Amino acid sequence: MAAIESATQVRLGGVRGGPDVATLRNDRWWLQPVVTVSILTAFVVYSTWAAFQNQNYYVGAAAHRDLISPFYSPCLTNTCVPGSGAGFAIHGWSWSPALLILIFPLGFRLSCYYYRRSYYRAFWWSPPACAVADGHGAYSGETKFPLVMHNVHRYFFYAGLVFNVLLTYDAIRAFRQPGLGWGVTVGTLVLLVNAALLWAYSLSCHACRHLCGGGVKTFSQHKTRYKVWKFLTPLNAKHMNFAWASLIFVALTDVYVRLVASGVLTDYKLF
Repeated sequence: MAAIESATQVRLGGVRGGPDVATLRNDRWWLQPVVTVSILTAFVVYSTWAAFQNQNYYVGAAAHRDLISPFYSPCLTNTCVPGSGAGFAIHGWSWSPALLILIFPLGFRLSCYYYRRSYYRAFWWSPPACAVADGHGAYSGETKFPLVMHNVHRYFFYAGLVFNVLLTYDAIRAFRQPGLGWGVTVGTLVLLVNAALLWAYSLSCHACRHLCGGGVKTFSQHKTRYKVWKFLTPLNAKHMNFAWASLIFVALTDVYVRLVASGVLTDYKLF
């Protein structure tokens, strides 16, 4: 039996030179943008709420613990609850200390190459998916305000590394149980996993890979940089996975510390 051939006539001339139809796809291409919008919106709403709470962000000596939310670390103001301070304080700041901190990790994620792709598609429909018409009639790339601000991504990357070191220190401090000694609790593991995921997200970043291996004409003359670049390349392939895992888990870490600090949960000691 002869094969039956069919064709769909499509005329070019739609938005930005694309087809004159929204899309020829009949799969659920819209599902990924919807999920992206839902998760990012939920994170922004929760992190904004948590940042303005200015309470229940630290579990201290009264509970024989040393757990601090990543949204409030390092706690830099003179209004920080006892035990949560960074060793020095900014005086005169009456708002939540989280508002001084979240600028940097949120700036890192907002300017992240992967997240830019995600929210360009999900929120701006530019374009919402492959082979789907763009939601805009013009395109200027990232050459105009505010998108030109994304060029500061590498500097937010450096700031992110500093915060990773601080959160790793917090995870180590979580082994301390004031009045009892040292040990491992559920909170200890939560802070450890959070720090590990944030390191994985940062080290898999495109800016990190370029910093280690970019601008090199021949790797044979830069053997150490080549080894680091080669180590980071497989991580870079998983950057999307680390981006989502670290985003969700950093929020869950704040939730856990908040629930323990408010007395809703007990931070059980494992050993």
